[in-house]
Amino acid sequence: MSKSSIIIFTITLSAISVYTLIGPAEKSLGTNVRVVYLHGAWIWGAIASYLAAAITGLFGLSMHRESLQRWSRALGRTGLVFWITSLPIAIWAMQTNWNGLYLAEPRFRLAVIFAITGLMIQIGLAIADNLTWASITNLAFTIALIWTLRMTQDVMHPSSPIYQSDARLIQVFFSGLVLLTLLLAWQVARLWMQIENVHQREDSRLKTSS
Repeated sequence: MSKSSIIIFTITLSAISVYTLIGPAEKSLGTNVRVVYLHGAWIWGAIASYLAAAITGLFGLSMHRESLQRWSRALGRTGLVFWITSLPIAIWAMQTNWNGLYLAEPRFRLAVIFAITGLMIQIGLAIADNLTWASITNLAFTIALIWTLRMTQDVMHPSSPIYQSDARLIQVFFSGLVLLTLLLAWQVARLWMQIENVHQREDSRLKTSS
């Protein structure tokens, strides 16, 4: 991993932290709503990464482009990183805003199931080391995730509470937070791609030596 990539990643993560701390308060939740903002943006980062993994994988398969399939694998891993790390943020949001953990909430259970499933899949893909299977799996996993999200019952909150409200200031702030989170996701994907490039060079060296 290059030092510049790590520095940019650190700066972006720090910017998200500072930006979240100055988020506007909400009438019912007060300043604790800032954790909800962060959780929502983190989920958007995960879903956007998975969608990008599915799209690049699909184009990589149809165009027989190994580079796109490598991006699909990197983006799929990025989506998993954001999805898994969204769980402690969700627990933090529950604890600060509702004074307890409502672990039976359907969307939280869905998040846990897809985190475990996604982790097992990515471990399996890393062992198999097959780009075609990685692209196909990322496409299937993303379709299953989005379909399940649409079909899952909302209990504690609607699927997009911020954009369904009339709070324009909060919507503008949240949009900025989402953009910063997407930038961070891009940085994470680039870090994974650096690993992919190292792996590719090693494969090329082994093929040349054989």
